[in-house]
Formats: sequence, C-alpha cells, structure tokens
Amino acid sequence: MKLRNYVLVTAGYWAFTLTDGALRMLVLLHFHELGYGPVAIAFLFLAYEFMGILTNLLGGWVGSRTGLNRTLVAGLGLQIVALVALTFQQPGWQQWLAVTYVMGVQALSGIAKDLTKMSSKSAVKSVAGDGGLFKMVAILTGSKNALKGVGFFLGASLLSAIGYDESLWAMAAVLVVVVVALLVLLNEDIGKSKKKAPLRSVLSKSSSINRLSAARFFLFGSRDIWFVVALPVFLHEQLEWSNYGIGAFLALWTIGYGVVQSFAPRLLRAGGRPVDEIHAAQRWALILAGVSAAIAVAVAFEWGVSVAVVGGLIVFGVVFAVNSSLHSYLILAYSDDDTVAMDVGFYYSANAAGRLVGTLLSGVLYLWGGLPAALWGSAAFVAITFVLTLRLPPIPEAVAQRVRSVASTGSE
Repeated sequence: MKLRNYVLVTAGYWAFTLTDGALRMLVLLHFHELGYGPVAIAFLFLAYEFMGILTNLLGGWVGSRTGLNRTLVAGLGLQIVALVALTFQQPGWQQWLAVTYVMGVQALSGIAKDLTKMSSKSAVKSVAGDGGLFKMVAILTGSKNALKGVGFFLGASLLSAIGYDESLWAMAAVLVVVVVALLVLLNEDIGKSKKKAPLRSVLSKSSSINRLSAARFFLFGSRDIWFVVALPVFLHEQLEWSNYGIGAFLALWTIGYGVVQSFAPRLLRAGGRPVDEIHAAQRWALILAGVSAAIAVAVAFEWGVSVAVVGGLIVFGVVFAVNSSLHSYLILAYSDDDTVAMDVGFYYSANAAGRLVGTLLSGVLYLWGGLPAALWGSAAFVAITFVLTLRLPPIPEAVAQRVRSVASTGSE
C-alpha cells in the first residue's frame, strides 16, 4: 500500500466533502428563506445529480487514460469555480431566472463532486491490497460521510453567522489552498490504465457490475426521496425547527451514518467468522426495507411523529450505512485492476441517477402527500433494492480468498 498517496487522496476528498455538504445546506436553507417551494428547491439540485451520471461515466474513462490524481485536482478546481459563480446570483432576480442560473452552477458542482468521488474511491483500489480493501474503502467512505455531516452543520451555521455570499467565498479560499497542496505533493500517476480504452468501454459489459449498479440506483434513491427536500422542509414547516436545529440534525445523522460505515467490516465480522458479503448485502437490504416501512406507517398514522421521524431515521441511517458500505466494497471486488476507474465510474453513474430520481421525487411526493408520501416512496425503493441483490453473482474467488484469509487472521 502506498500510504502517502492514500493520505493525500483522502485529504483532498475530505476537503471537498466539507464544502459539498455545506453548499447543499446553504442553497437549500437560503432559497427556502427566500420563499421557494419544495419542487422549486428540488429543481435546484436536479442538474447537480444529472451531471453526476455523465461525469461518472466519462470521468472514469478520462481517469483511466490520464491518471486519477489529475481528475481529483480537476474536480476540486471546478468546485472553486462553482462556489464563486453562486455569489453572482441576486435575491431580486425572477424565480425562473434564479432557478435556471443556480441549476447551471449546481451542474458544475455536480461534475466536481463526482470527479472527486470517482477519483478518490478508484484510487483506493490502486494503493491498497485486496486484503485491506474492505477496511480502507469503509474508512474512506465512512469518514467522507461523517465530514459531509459536519458540512451540513457548517453550512447552516455559516449562513446564520456571516451570510450566503461570504460563506461561499470562504469555502472557495480553503479549496484553493488544498488544490495548490495537491499539485505540489501528489505528483505520481494513480490508476492510469496500461491500455487506452475506447470511449465505448464506459458502458459496463460485466453482469455483476450491472446488477450491483441497479441495486445502487434504488438504494440511494430511497435515501434521497426523504432526505434532500422532504425532511428539511418538514422539520422547518411542521415541527418549526430553526436553521441551526435542522443543520445539526442532518449533520449528526450523516456523521453517525459515516461512523457506522467505517466500522461496518468489524461489525459484520463480529465473532471472527468469515463474511459472505453477497448474503450480507441481501440480508441488510431486507432489514432496511422493514425499517423504512415501519417509519412510514408510524408517520402516516401519527404515532408519535417527532419520535418516529427522529428515532426512526437514526435506525434507518445505521442500517443504510451497512448496506452502502457493502456495496462500496463489492464494486471494487467485482472490478478488474486495469479497468477499475471505468467500472467505478459506471457504478457511480447509477448512484447519481438514483439520487436524481430521488431528489425529484422528494419535492414532488412532499408536495403531493407530505413526509408520509416521501417515506412510502423510500420504502418501495428499498424493497426493489432487496429484490435486485438476490441476483448478485459471487465475488471472484481470487479476491474472496485474499480478503477472507486476512479476515481470519484478525488483520483487516
């Protein structure tokens, strides 16, 4: 394992994640305060998610040809441009113009996010041996989500403390420092393919990756259906929470979700027994479907709504984190070393597509039937995820033997 490269890639990803979480909360709360409805707010994020689909497909191809270090720096640079561009939008603009402009800038941020994520997660395959793969993926993904939670709170706090434009400028300045540091220190090609793959190769020909990608689509769609618009608006309108309260809850939820992801390998291997990751993915998807349905029922029948929403979504977060961690491991286990960037890019394009659909449904379902409708939509998506995991093929035996051999000795 090339520890230095892993640390540099992870540090760059962490810095981006803080600004990404803060930016989402800044935009959501700022435009809600300006009087924008749930569907209009959902539209602000649609281009962000849509560009993620294209970026993951093409970004993986570009990364395999040029090196993941270059696509990582490019992603961070685009985020700086997006942050600065958002400062030009004015509260006095017509709503259609403001929504169109912010959608366009958010599209740029979406490209930045998925270039950075694809680069970071693909790089783990290059710098870690298969024996430590599950652990290192879990640490990177878990820490990223914990920091994204911090970013949610940071965004809400900055909005209240120094204002919208000032917050954007401050985050852009921090990323400039990070980009300069990576340009100086991360001077080695990572994940560059030995063969120049043609553009048509961005579409996966692997049935295992296609099936896992389909499951990922519905898994992340199930989260964003309630998380992106429905929950924050519900907390603000129905429970009358403040910006600080909303930001703190979403932050703590995401931080806890990230912590669970980081410890998922240890949790699954409790007792020292080898883990069948395929069966584990199926079992935990079924558990998540049950949790989602239970929350939806409690809210629909008004059985302690506050407790059901806060407590239920904490349980959802724990179970969702284990599902997500298993998927993040499986995509790398299924991928070939020489095509990992394109395989991961295709997989995360499905992830972005799920988030796109989930984001749109979050606004539409909340407008149609409030939070209960969004929660029922989430439960339906999780049920589909479970069905799709039943068709996942076994992990390639060479990878499985190396991973389980290390697990059996207690070294992850």
